[in-house]
Amino acid sequence: MKDTRISKLIVEIIALVLIFLFVYTGVSKILEHNSFRSVLRESPAIKSKANFFAWIIPLTEIITALLLLVPAFRMKGLMLSLILLIMFTSYISYMVLFIPNLTCSCGGVIKEMSWRQHLGFNLFFIIISIVGILLQQRTKDFIAINRQSRKPV
Repeated sequence: MKDTRISKLIVEIIALVLIFLFVYTGVSKILEHNSFRSVLRESPAIKSKANFFAWIIPLTEIITALLLLVPAFRMKGLMLSLILLIMFTSYISYMVLFIPNLTCSCGGVIKEMSWRQHLGFNLFFIIISIVGILLQQRTKDFIAINRQSRKPV
């Protein structure tokens, strides 16, 4: 019982950290939309779809934060967090290997990081997303049902 409460608390903390991350980066990208779109246009991997990505990325980050905020959708939010972070980390890895001089298209103070710092930053958030998913799966609330009456006990 105590382990379950601790696990739930850890999941709550992870969710809050991820909510902060995604709200911060999503809102920053929207507030600096023209700059964000311009940097995306410079990226060889994204330039042909820069206008699309300039909107879909921050909106997806904000939707992810909303999913994490609502306990009933938290697992979906954790999974989407992991997917986004893996995608962003793959993109960053590509940039580190092939185009190290391109500016970061992230929002806020995160854009001040080097590509390698950003890679470590994202790996940290991938790890906490995985921990959150594992703990969330472990702490699912199950309702015991009396087999004869089919009523929760």
